[in-house]
Amino acid sequence: MPPMTPIRSVCVYCGSSPGRSDIYRAAGHALGRSLAESGIRLVYGGGTKGIMGAVADGAIEAGGKVTGIIPRFLITKEATEQALGRLDELHVTENMHERKHRMFEESDAFVTLPGGIGTVEEIVEIMTWAQLGHHAKPMVFVNVGGFWNPMLALIRHMREEGFVHTGHRVQPLVVETPEAVVPAILAASAASGGPSEGVPSVIDRL
Repeated sequence: MPPMTPIRSVCVYCGSSPGRSDIYRAAGHALGRSLAESGIRLVYGGGTKGIMGAVADGAIEAGGKVTGIIPRFLITKEATEQALGRLDELHVTENMHERKHRMFEESDAFVTLPGGIGTVEEIVEIMTWAQLGHHAKPMVFVNVGGFWNPMLALIRHMREEGFVHTGHRVQPLVVETPEAVVPAILAASAASGGPSEGVPSVIDRL
């Protein structure tokens, strides 16, 4: 039986392309499977290709619940009708802004896998909302193969230079593997202000 937890659904941001390395799709598939096995619903951008598709496939194949949220204009670019039919829920929005707001409302935590400019924009907005006090939901970077090292270094630089205000609210977790995501989120949710004792050493706070 999955553990009883206030984390019922997790939003995953990631690329709609596969990237140049097979490790990215593999990480997506593993994350989807891990969420499903933990009884946590996947909320994601609705794409059925690239890393997005891998995350959804992993969750579906493991018997998990999947909610896709996709703008109408991206349906033919990032998905196929047949693949979309496999999702438990599909919400079609009129624009990107509506999509992001719906993803936020549906999710208890946010996880970022490798991706492009759109993926960066999504997680940065979530961190901005945290800084402004709009939420205190866990945020996680899955640093697959060191993919997010430049981004994490930039955030540290901004903090050190005094540009990350109320930085105590912007404390994303950093894990190296998709299997570490669920333990990190559950620990952060239970800790109420910091990671609890026993959190694996692979988990760091930025």
